Amino acid sequence: MGSFRDTLDFRALRFAVAFPLLLAVGFVVCAQMLRNDLPNPVAVMWNRDGGSSFAPFGAYVTGGAALITLCGWAVFLQAVSITRPVVMRRVMMGLGLTVSLFITTVVAAGLVGQSGLGDARESHVDPIVLAMGSGAAVALGVVMMFAFKPDPRWTREDDVALQEELTLLEDPDLARDSLRLWVHARSSVFIMIIVSAVFPAALIAVAVPWLGALVAVAALVGAGFLFARVRADRGGLQVFAGGIVRVLTVPAVEIAGAAPADVKAADYGGWGWRHHDDATAMLVSSGPAVVVRKLNGGRVALSAGSQASADKLAGILNRAAHRARDDGQSQQPR
Repeated sequence: MGSFRDTLDFRALRFAVAFPLLLAVGFVVCAQMLRNDLPNPVAVMWNRDGGSSFAPFGAYVTGGAALITLCGWAVFLQAVSITRPVVMRRVMMGLGLTVSLFITTVVAAGLVGQSGLGDARESHVDPIVLAMGSGAAVALGVVMMFAFKPDPRWTREDDVALQEELTLLEDPDLARDSLRLWVHARSSVFIMIIVSAVFPAALIAVAVPWLGALVAVAALVGAGFLFARVRADRGGLQVFAGGIVRVLTVPAVEIAGAAPADVKAADYGGWGWRHHDDATAMLVSSGPAVVVRKLNGGRVALSAGSQASADKLAGILNRAAHRARDDGQSQQPR
């Protein structure tokens, strides 16, 4: 029972129960004020000519109040459980307010439209009450969605955030030892691809559309491998060709050292993702790069964009490798 209570937002629960109930009470009180001006029985359904179905005043008011209360509760209570997403709880709270007010508007417009008439068969739903009440119901529901603030509780996301903060306190340099970097080939390379592949593909498509499309797609895929997204942090190094396909992964525990270098793509087999001798490379051009030495003797080379980026990336990888070795030694049994 205690665990179930812990899943409820009691502030929202009080509002969810009380608002439809008070709204129904208000409807009953206002209906009593109109009772002497209403026909007996009152209309409960209408067609083009007027009232088509009828019921005693008491049954109309009781049914309307019950409908306001039960429908309001059915929607409002969906926002009470804190196990549901915050956005869903806000939407359901606003929707509950809209539903409760709209039902109240409809039953009230039915009574107002019959006020002052001797025969309910001549009545119609009051259009002014219906229009104004419906507009207010929608507007107030939207306001409630933005105004409602779910009861804050400790969640798994908070546990993760706390652990991250504790890790940063233990190692203050960890916050700056993270790098996200995009590298790409020179613009002249992409112009060359357009001239040598895309334009001929357009000409080929006039005669053989599928072949032209195939040539164009092949050119775009090749150009995509001249973009790379580099991610370096405490865990090590990851490189994504085209920003999507992961082609290189070097855990920090496998890094022996990293150094900036000015490389030639031809020395590693050319541009793009290559495996040449004992080296794996993701080079989008010749120039500033980082060469990572692995403990197993292998090498990894990747473009870094600029000399400053290469220096920063190499420093992060060296510090990550140093931390990984220290953590590994501290975890060994003495």
